[in-house]
Amino acid sequence: MEQAFQRTQVLTNHLLQSSSPLPSQTLSSNACLSYSPPELSENCAFDVKEMRKLIDGHNLEERDWLFGLMKQSELFNPKVKGGKVFVSPDYNQSMEQQREMTLKRIKYLQERGVFKGWLTEKGEEIEMRKFAGFEVFSIYDHSLFTKLGVHFPMWGGAIQFCGTKHHHDKWLRDTENYSIKGCFAMTELGHGSNIRSLETVTTYDSNTGEFVINTPCESAQKFWIGGAAKHATHTVVFSQLHINGINQGVHAFIVQIRDVDGNICPNIRIADCGHKIGLNGVDNGRIWFDNVRVPRENLLNSVADVSPDGKYLSSIKNPDQRFAAFMAPMTVGRVNIAIGAVYQSKVALAITIRYALTRRAFSLKPNEPEVLLLDYPSHQRRLFPLVAKTYAMSFAANYLKVLYAKRTPQSNKAIHIVSSSFKATFTWNNMQILQECREACGGQGLRTENRVGHLKGEYDVQSTFEGDNFLLMQLVCKALFAEYMAAQKRNRVFKGLGLEHMNKPCPVIPSQLTSTTLRCSQFQMDALCLRERDLLNRFVADVLKCKAKGENTEQAFNSCYELAKDLGRAFSERAIFQTFVEAESTLPAGSLKDVLGTLRSLYASICIEDVSFLRYGYLSVDNGANVRREITKLCNELRPHALALISSFGIPDAFLGPIAFNWIDTNSWSLV
Repeated sequence: MEQAFQRTQVLTNHLLQSSSPLPSQTLSSNACLSYSPPELSENCAFDVKEMRKLIDGHNLEERDWLFGLMKQSELFNPKVKGGKVFVSPDYNQSMEQQREMTLKRIKYLQERGVFKGWLTEKGEEIEMRKFAGFEVFSIYDHSLFTKLGVHFPMWGGAIQFCGTKHHHDKWLRDTENYSIKGCFAMTELGHGSNIRSLETVTTYDSNTGEFVINTPCESAQKFWIGGAAKHATHTVVFSQLHINGINQGVHAFIVQIRDVDGNICPNIRIADCGHKIGLNGVDNGRIWFDNVRVPRENLLNSVADVSPDGKYLSSIKNPDQRFAAFMAPMTVGRVNIAIGAVYQSKVALAITIRYALTRRAFSLKPNEPEVLLLDYPSHQRRLFPLVAKTYAMSFAANYLKVLYAKRTPQSNKAIHIVSSSFKATFTWNNMQILQECREACGGQGLRTENRVGHLKGEYDVQSTFEGDNFLLMQLVCKALFAEYMAAQKRNRVFKGLGLEHMNKPCPVIPSQLTSTTLRCSQFQMDALCLRERDLLNRFVADVLKCKAKGENTEQAFNSCYELAKDLGRAFSERAIFQTFVEAESTLPAGSLKDVLGTLRSLYASICIEDVSFLRYGYLSVDNGANVRREITKLCNELRPHALALISSFGIPDAFLGPIAFNWIDTNSWSLV
């Protein structure tokens, strides 16, 4: 009993921090770790607001207004943690609950005029406003971003670009007001990327003036159709159009799939795709059509039409050119996915670096304070190259948005190629960044409330959304091959896609790379152009060799897929770097330009560190080692700017995770 009393007394003294412990047995308390906001210790050498203007590029006030709308509504699930309010979806809700909350959030935004003019106004200004909105949605929730992406740029965009005036007058305003809820029925169970081989069949009945749509086999069922399982009232159906026994290729038709009461329309069957590893706020569904009849006017006929008596009409006689013209306007899906990936990278890095500026681990010497995570060179090496990538992607995304907003028929090909390249590169980079940030946050990165880990599951699908990334890169390489062959055949210079460097003398990498050389923007551009130029020459030569052996063009491209992979990356990284240099060139001399130059050098260095520079002999082993050492130096130079660099992302605190702030108070017993 006495021993038990002594133990009780010792614990009491410890817990109450008594100044008179028992002389025979003491239990003293150590000073606990305390949270210190990084703002108290981190300096800011450049103007964060000016940097945000540069990387966001446009519509800053509208973004902040939209952030505010979301923060002030209970629909966006505000929670107080550690004395701060955070908004993020409740991913612990059931799939059905997440879907309904996504729909309610859309209605809330619609009622407050967020989507005003998105489909009924035209011009660069409205396009950039839409892009800004989607970037904000991507910061909050991938399901909100995706469901709106399906409704506006996909369903609404198909009507805008593939339809004509009577379609616009009938459908666009109701779509903008969300009284019609649209989806986009292109992908099938048996065909995703290979759109030309879709199996859904549509015929024309001249007796009634109707198109008849059928799902002839199970592999033709429309699959992964966002919005179809529960909420969509209408869809655009992509189908092979058969006229008088002749297949005229893929065309698009407007089909109502639910009535005003939400009942599925006759001769249509819809099933749920079920629970997914992420994106459960989107109701993906499967659709079958059994002799579904729609009026002749429901054919989206900007490229081709069918007369009342059943004659096929199109000014574009070549089926390949007709298909290309038909699909060209749909690139907005890839543009949106690319820019969304950039902003998710920003969220992850902002959370992870703020945590690394306050979390300590291990002492370098006895009795010394533990070291901040971001003061370890290894941690800097993990994260700062990803920050440089994200800045580079921001400038490239801004370039892509302007290219799309100012599009003309002549620029459609460039938009198609650049958006394919950037979508693949940005989404791959995003998954790399999310994984590295998850690991850099340790166990806290696994907690859903801290966002970083959960975002991996939410955004993994980006790698196959709107085209599998590997196939998109092959598409880019085919386009580069065509440009090369056209230039040679017509004996003309390269023009467009940034390939003008092919007209100049081949750059030479110095035999010994110094720090000064490695930081020179001209050397960096030369190195990236050299790789792209050489790989394009190699790719063309290998494809032609395969064709000389009797392979057709597609077989030859498939045989050269390894070179194509490297060439696609070389094209993308050179194009991204070019936008970085152009953005930097707009700045006057000063601290902002200085830190951006360091980021530019870091981005170029991690591109040059790629194994392809050694594989193809552009760098010696010694120069490869010099590049690696330079990366370490650049990371160390960016360390004082860490907080300012992520603050420039312009993401409100509420849209980050609790781990980014007072993670000790957030996890205190009082909040359990």
